[in-house]
Amino acid sequence: MTAKTDPAHSLFSRRAVWAAAAAVLVFAALLFTLPDVTNNPRPLAEYGEKTLFTAFGGRSPRTLDPQRSYSSDETAYTYSIYEPPYQYAYLKRPYELEPRTVEKVAEPKYFDKSGKELPADADPEAVAESRYVLKIRRGIFYAPHPAFAKDEQGAFRYHHLDADLAARVRSPFDLPEAGTRELTAADYANGIRRIASPQVVSPIYGTMSSRIVGFPDFKKRLDAKWRAMRDAGASEETFFDLMAEPLEGVRVIDDHALEIRIHGKDPQFAYWLAMTFFAPMPQEAERFYAQAGLRANNVSLDTWPVGTGAFRMQTFRENRLHVLERNPLYKHGFYPCTGEPDDEKKGLLKDCGKPLPLVDRVVFEVEKEAMPLQSKFLAGYYDSPFIDRVDTGLGYLVAMDDDPDKAALYGGRGLQFPKTVMAGLWYLGFNWLDPVVGGGSTLEEAERHRALRQAISIAVDWEENIAIFQKNQGMPAHGPIPPGLFGWRADGPEAFNPVVYEKHNQQVIRKPIERAKELLAKAGWPDGRNAQTGEPLVLFFDYQNAAQGSSAYLEWYQRQFKKLGIQLEIRATDYNRFQEKMSKGAAQIFFWGWNADYPDAENFLFLFYG
Repeated sequence: MTAKTDPAHSLFSRRAVWAAAAAVLVFAALLFTLPDVTNNPRPLAEYGEKTLFTAFGGRSPRTLDPQRSYSSDETAYTYSIYEPPYQYAYLKRPYELEPRTVEKVAEPKYFDKSGKELPADADPEAVAESRYVLKIRRGIFYAPHPAFAKDEQGAFRYHHLDADLAARVRSPFDLPEAGTRELTAADYANGIRRIASPQVVSPIYGTMSSRIVGFPDFKKRLDAKWRAMRDAGASEETFFDLMAEPLEGVRVIDDHALEIRIHGKDPQFAYWLAMTFFAPMPQEAERFYAQAGLRANNVSLDTWPVGTGAFRMQTFRENRLHVLERNPLYKHGFYPCTGEPDDEKKGLLKDCGKPLPLVDRVVFEVEKEAMPLQSKFLAGYYDSPFIDRVDTGLGYLVAMDDDPDKAALYGGRGLQFPKTVMAGLWYLGFNWLDPVVGGGSTLEEAERHRALRQAISIAVDWEENIAIFQKNQGMPAHGPIPPGLFGWRADGPEAFNPVVYEKHNQQVIRKPIERAKELLAKAGWPDGRNAQTGEPLVLFFDYQNAAQGSSAYLEWYQRQFKKLGIQLEIRATDYNRFQEKMSKGAAQIFFWGWNADYPDAENFLFLFYG
């Protein structure tokens, strides 16, 4: 397991931030001023607006639906277009919530089982329910979109497209008219309901089902209603009116006020209100996209979001090009004026108070190979290689350390590599249902499988990995909680993993490979062969990057397993395919990571449950 210390979010931004810290600020921090020269790598017409040019790897995001999206490669789009009630103060540490579309961060009120209000410092055991009242700011409007367009009689112009017209639509903006309306509390209520919708299948329903009052019963009613609709001939695209079904824990007080009721006293719940799962969803958008002809052309919420944020999707060419353009109706975002003590000296507050966004467009072009991407970046074709990755600068730092010429080249180009401790980690995972490395079906089998997993954990030398591939821009993790979060320990018995490490002369060191071989024999695989049949142990490793530049890294994994005599077969795919395999349980051993959703150890510990 490795908790990485990485060059922040991209080569030009200051540090890795929560996805919910308003991606518009990432774009602002990445703004690159081009010199007045004639050898621009792009046609001059492309520089007519303030544009940030960057890339994305492999394939387009799986979904940009805010109640479904839960992958870091989607956040550069979703958090720029959709606006949950809260966000994080971009430059402040420790991390601090601040209002985004609401007037203020709500202080919950607490109630006991009889409905009596309790003081703010009430014993958590006495609190049966917490109530949050979100007061939505007035004057926030959706980016213009055909879903809101109306005709002279006030009817929606494009909610009932004829089949021939729908078949010709490749983008919502192929339709000539667009409209808008003000953001309301009902939009947030509808978004929350979508978390429980059988049509949406949100990945956080299980987490929210025990929090939001009445959510499990609400979902049962939705599921029954949806089955009845399907039995009556409804398709996957049929509009499902979630607001028609009451939800006890979510109440629209008026157009600009929403009450959310949750069970007990839950300090982490406020953090969820900074994530796009709690973004507003106008029913007009759902009705518009509930047209079979549009979905057949990949025109849906997965590709064409509808939000109130600083940007809107202008172009979506799958696996080729994505373009975000400024939302002309966005007026409520401003560059921060406060941060850490040295931020002003570093020039990070020079744009204090300026309206956001600071760029007019963000252009994402596909790059499948690392070398062309690097060459184009160094030639000025891109302002940043990636802005949806938190490890972009590692390769450049490694190259600078290995090659003085590259260090001089990158320094001469003015590339910046700020670093911070990432609130996240990477880990080697085992499929618990796998018959070889999983949990086992008997106590005896469970013990043998555990010994095998522990042997592998000792053999895979993260210290070597960090030294070779990251030039020590990282640290080995001893548990699921990364540095910077409450619960992480720098010393003491809880500070190291006793399965993989031991103390020797007051130093924590990795256990010798001989100990791993002993465990391997205990598992029934002495020297990597079946103790009964002599057959070699062959394991399968799923990796989320099929690019040619990954070969040296994957060969390193094979060498780690070879220490034990284990043959490791690599199954590298693009990230979308990797996610599909994981969701189906089709992997045996895999490498994956987790970035904190919010600054609390619970966000890492909950991965072990459910």
